[in-house]
Amino acid sequence: MSKLLRPFHLAFPVRNLKEAKLWYCNTLGCKVGRESVDWIDFNFFGHQVVAHLSKRMINDDFNEVDGHNVPVRHFGIILTQEKWEKLKVSLEQQHISFIIDPNTRFENLIGEQSTLFIKDPSGNALEFKAFKDDSMIFSK
Repeated sequence: MSKLLRPFHLAFPVRNLKEAKLWYCNTLGCKVGRESVDWIDFNFFGHQVVAHLSKRMINDDFNEVDGHNVPVRHFGIILTQEKWEKLKVSLEQQHISFIIDPNTRFENLIGEQSTLFIKDPSGNALEFKAFKDDSMIFSK
């Protein structure tokens, strides 16, 4: 994987911008960029994610992945194992509910990874993961 990856951009719906701002800043430590009455830019681990005010929130479908019901619509970030562990501890200390508890997926297989899922206050699912070996991120 190139060390010169450019930041990605992702827009997602939220039901309340004040609530989203508090949660993304206080729970995940995101910083706010530009904002308006309809949207807020967040620095999400070096990437630009934008919360857009939406009157219609969509319920997610789920797919079974390695014994867990994974929300079809979700986003997240691949962290180093050390940063993943720190985030996991931080979320536990804040009493954040996991929709999929921290676990090791595909143990002893190609793509082995630590993963956890949480939801923001608007019901958006977020996945945080760390690969045992980053060279396996796209391995088959």
